Amino acid sequence: MLKQDMLQLKMTATRVRMGIIEATHAAKSGHPGGSLSAADALTYLYFKEMQIDPENPQDPNRDRFVLSKGHAAPGLYSALAERGFFPVEDLRTLRHCGSYLEGHPNMNTVPGVDMSTGSLGQGVSAACGMALAARAQGKDINVYTIMGDGEIEEGECWEAFMFASHYKLDNLCIMVDVNGLQIDGATSAIMNSEPLDQKMDAFGFNTIVCNGNSFNDLEQAFVLFDRSHGSGKPTCMLLHTTKGMGVSFMENAVGWHGKGPNDEEYQRAMAELQAAHDQLEKEYEQWLK
Repeated sequence: MLKQDMLQLKMTATRVRMGIIEATHAAKSGHPGGSLSAADALTYLYFKEMQIDPENPQDPNRDRFVLSKGHAAPGLYSALAERGFFPVEDLRTLRHCGSYLEGHPNMNTVPGVDMSTGSLGQGVSAACGMALAARAQGKDINVYTIMGDGEIEEGECWEAFMFASHYKLDNLCIMVDVNGLQIDGATSAIMNSEPLDQKMDAFGFNTIVCNGNSFNDLEQAFVLFDRSHGSGKPTCMLLHTTKGMGVSFMENAVGWHGKGPNDEEYQRAMAELQAAHDQLEKEYEQWLK
């Protein structure tokens, strides 16, 4: 990846994180931690990987994305807004009465949302169905989904994994946001799912382990996904991330799984993110000279 492209993606991801903080602060609720950890993957998907058009969000030939961990809606909404599906200013209406930006994604109200999600495990199942339908129709459509590492404690997820392997859905890319924390604490203490790489291999997946907060790693992972087409193997990316990534006092702090920042925390978070964005912008301008 050219340095120019890398810096642009990093700046975009920082703005996505700022949108997450704006939304959850305005709502006085929501799920910033897991939204921040997935911000880089969402940025790469919507600005580099997926074939989509904000001017035609219902294009029947578009790639599909399902946020299986639907509580991370602030991250998805912020990425969609940055990509131009709806105004960034609307993020401040998250969870407000009368707002189309509900606490979990609603495909009937939000432009760019391909599946309503929230009940953990159901999103990945829907993504499997979408991938099978695309193949049955002979369409060159990829289907992507992001899951939580707490979410995979649901048995339905493993049924979906068996389905994907059985039907050889090599147009399906499942991403697990392995940030190590869920609402009640560390995933390793609550319901240890490791070794995930060996389990996904055993389920017949093309398994890729990478740093989900590194655009270099994400680029290489998606290259491997593209190369897997025709293999008959679905892809699973195990994205090792930091929960709360980008906001120092939220990083690796389980308490930020499901609450919005107060006014003081909002100011601290936005100051950190703005400083990071300013530094990236400065690097970008120097690179252009």
